[in-house]
Amino acid sequence: MTRLTYIDIDTSALLHNLKRIRDFAPTQKIIGMVKANAYGCGLSAVIPSLDGQVGGFGVACLEEALAIRALGGRSECILFEGVFMPEEYSVVAANQFQCVIHQIEQLQWLLATPLPQKIKIWVKVDTGMHRLGFLPEKVYDVMNVLLNCPWVDKEVVVTTHFACADEVDNPANQAQLHAFHTLNLPGEQVKRSLANSAAIIALPESHEDIVRAGIMLYGVAPFPGKTGRDFGLKPVMRFYSMVSAIHHYPAGARVGYGGTWQAAQDSVIAVVAVGYGDGYPRHIAVNTPVCVQGEYVPIVGRVSMDMLTIDLTACKKEVTIGDRVELWGESIPIEHI
Repeated sequence: MTRLTYIDIDTSALLHNLKRIRDFAPTQKIIGMVKANAYGCGLSAVIPSLDGQVGGFGVACLEEALAIRALGGRSECILFEGVFMPEEYSVVAANQFQCVIHQIEQLQWLLATPLPQKIKIWVKVDTGMHRLGFLPEKVYDVMNVLLNCPWVDKEVVVTTHFACADEVDNPANQAQLHAFHTLNLPGEQVKRSLANSAAIIALPESHEDIVRAGIMLYGVAPFPGKTGRDFGLKPVMRFYSMVSAIHHYPAGARVGYGGTWQAAQDSVIAVVAVGYGDGYPRHIAVNTPVCVQGEYVPIVGRVSMDMLTIDLTACKKEVTIGDRVELWGESIPIEHI
């Protein structure tokens, strides 16, 4: 019997979520964030479905953009952390990638690297997150330099990132909006991008020209205590395994490493063929459920590297070896894990 532990990627859910994003931001250009292997969903599964459907792909670095091109993706690619060394600019230009500049060194490297064709630049502004970006008072000078550089496209995008957009009423959001909207910007072709997933939903005044859809694109709510369903989103990733063994233990029996769980009554315990080595979190909350035969049953004891145990004692349906177990997806929202 094959160990049936696998991830299923639902590309129809991906396109459904993109439609929901358009409902929230109908006139804005949508960047689909696909960094970190498309949030773990896999570039090879996501890129063919989204290519040409979004206004561009957002990545962290050059390697990720090149991986998109290797898969045949032709949409615009924006490097949101920019280049990490000056030699990368020539590759950016050759592939017509777009590039964020967030510190003076990247600007100096660009000015010192004549390019055969113009590239589009995004300027990152630190409006309050204090992670990356130029201070607001520096942006006018940075923009002026860029607009006078022969190998920089005149359409520059100015961008920032919210630190607390998942806290809808946090005053930091309005402070960052104010800091961005009061920037002194030269040039007539400036585009603006502020909104991440949480801001797309909760801060419509931040939508501007371009929005950046990340976690919500994959069907996950960007707010604590919520699930994607609350916003009409569908889970793109579904994680499944199987029942590999079933045991009957008497009251008092301890299960798993350290014997941290003890049966309060005669119990039916099943082993599921998945663990932290497969990406299931080891440090889950007590009574975190899985779904088997349409019923929610709790995980008991510690998650092992390639196994976990579930308590079937109260299960109303018969469960047998080989039955599919949903770890997260349609029945178990990933937010609950």
